[in-house]
Amino acid sequence: MAGNRLFARRRDGRVEVRLNEAGRTVAREAFGRVVAAERDPSHEWHAGLNSPIDPSEDIDSPVAALDRQHEISTNAELAYMTLNEQFLNESEAWAWLSTFQIALRSTAVANGLLSEEKLSACEPELMNFIRTIQQFLFGLAECF
Repeated sequence: MAGNRLFARRRDGRVEVRLNEAGRTVAREAFGRVVAAERDPSHEWHAGLNSPIDPSEDIDSPVAALDRQHEISTNAELAYMTLNEQFLNESEAWAWLSTFQIALRSTAVANGLLSEEKLSACEPELMNFIRTIQQFLFGLAECF
């Protein structure tokens, strides 16, 4: 990653992406997995993105679930399409932020990393992926 800050808000309102090729490769993997999970019912993240609807809860009305699925898909696709951009507008930056959040949550759920003990016992490669996504999230969140 280039410099101290991975993302910087510019005076013109755009967000500058300061990721080197290794950082963009991690983002590509995260965004690609979210897009794939949305489309492939057998993907390990699919169930987490498309949880069952509970009609007794207002937030899980079929219309709300459809809107949520559309938003996930639209944001993930926009994030993936803008991976090579040096500057992001507000919508694109938001798409990156929300897609990183989904990737982090889905990684934790799919790998059963729901406690501090399980997280500390995970494989180093997985831990590196998680920490990198966390850095991206914190860096991008500072721009909002």
